[in-house]
Amino acid sequence: MRLSLQFLLVLACIPLEILGLNSTGQAAARKIKDVVVYEDSMYYVAFPSVVKSGDEYLVAFRRAPNRVMLGESHPRHTDLNSYLVMVRSVDGENWSREPELIYAHPMGGSQDPCLLKLDDGTLLCTSYGWTHLPAEAIAKLEQPVYSEGGWVSLGGYIVRSVDNGKTWEGPIYPPAVEGAVYKDPIGNPMPAYNRGALCQSKSGRIFWVVAAMDDYPLTKTSNHLLYSDDKGSTWHYSAIVATHEKFIFNEASVYETPKGDIVAFIRTENPETRACIARSTDGGKTFTWQPMGFYGHPLAAVRLPDNRVFLTYGYREKPCGVRARILNEECTDFATAEEIILRDDNGPGTDVGYSWPVVMDDNRVLVVYYITKEDGLRHIGGTIVEIAPK
Repeated sequence: MRLSLQFLLVLACIPLEILGLNSTGQAAARKIKDVVVYEDSMYYVAFPSVVKSGDEYLVAFRRAPNRVMLGESHPRHTDLNSYLVMVRSVDGENWSREPELIYAHPMGGSQDPCLLKLDDGTLLCTSYGWTHLPAEAIAKLEQPVYSEGGWVSLGGYIVRSVDNGKTWEGPIYPPAVEGAVYKDPIGNPMPAYNRGALCQSKSGRIFWVVAAMDDYPLTKTSNHLLYSDDKGSTWHYSAIVATHEKFIFNEASVYETPKGDIVAFIRTENPETRACIARSTDGGKTFTWQPMGFYGHPLAAVRLPDNRVFLTYGYREKPCGVRARILNEECTDFATAEEIILRDDNGPGTDVGYSWPVVMDDNRVLVVYYITKEDGLRHIGGTIVEIAPK
C-alpha cells in the first residue's frame, strides 16, 4: 500500500528525541539532554550509581589513574589505586568538579560503588575489592582463592553515611554465601559481593542479590539473596535466586513491586538466556527465573511516580550504548515492552553501560552510565529523559 503524502509529512515532523510510543500512540519518552557527570583525561572512570538525597543528586563511581597517560598500553578494570569517589549536583546537569572520597581500601583497589538511600536518609554503598600478588605468592596460598592475571579477589564490603555522604563509616563485611569454597588471601571466607542495586522493602528490610562462585576451579556463578534488618550492619542468608548447571548468573539488581514480589534483574553470559528475571512471591524465600527475551547488561530499575518501572541496561552490540524499557507495575511485560535507545554513540570498542536510573520529579528520570568518546576518553555520562503518562 502506498503511503499518503500527508502521512509522510507527519512522520517528517516527529522530533528525533522521541524514544518510543506508549499504548495510546503518544511518545512514551523523550530525551531532554545528555550531560557529562565527570570527565578527566588523567583518570579512568567507570561503574556509576546515583541516588537523590535531600536536594542533591549523588553519583558514586570508581576512579583510577589513566595508565595510558603513564605509558602503559591500555587501562584496566583492576588497579591498586582504584578508589570509590562521589560528585554532587542540585539540578542533575551541573556537577561538582572535584570528587569526594568515599573509601580507599587499604589492601587493594575497589570496584563498582552501589548506592542505596534508606527511608531515614542513611546512605549505604556496597563495593568489592581486588589485590595484586605475584604468581609465586599466589602459588603458596593453601586456600582456594579467585585470581585472574595476578589479581586476587578480596570479596565485598559496605560503607555507610548518616550525613549525606560527607563522612563514611565502615567497612562492614557481609558473611560468605552459604556453601562458598573461596577464601580471601588471608584465609578468611570471602565476603559476599556483587554489582547491582539493593532495595529497601516496605517493611524496612534491605535486600541484596549477591553472586557466588560455585566451584573450584571456577566454571560458573550463581545468585543468592541476603537481607538486613539493621541498616546494613548485619546480613543473613535467605535463598538461591538463580542457579543452573551450565548457565552463569552474576551482576543483579533487586526491586520490590507494589504487590510485594521481590524481583531480580540479572546479567548472564549465556547466549541462550541473555538478560534474565527472577521473581519471589513469598518475601524472598524462594525464586523462579526465566530469560527476558532481549540482550542487555547489567540492569537497574527505578519506580516511577505512577508505579511503572523504568529499567535501563548497557547494550554492547553495534551500535553500542545504553537502552531502557518502561515496564508495568509488577514487571510482567518485560518481553513486550518497547525498547528505548538512550545512547547509541559509544566510541571505540564495546565497553559501555553500567547504567543506573533515578527519578528527578513527576515526569523526568536521570540515567547515569559510563561511555567513551570517539577519541577513546571515557567519562561518566548522564541522560535526562522525560516520561509520558500512561
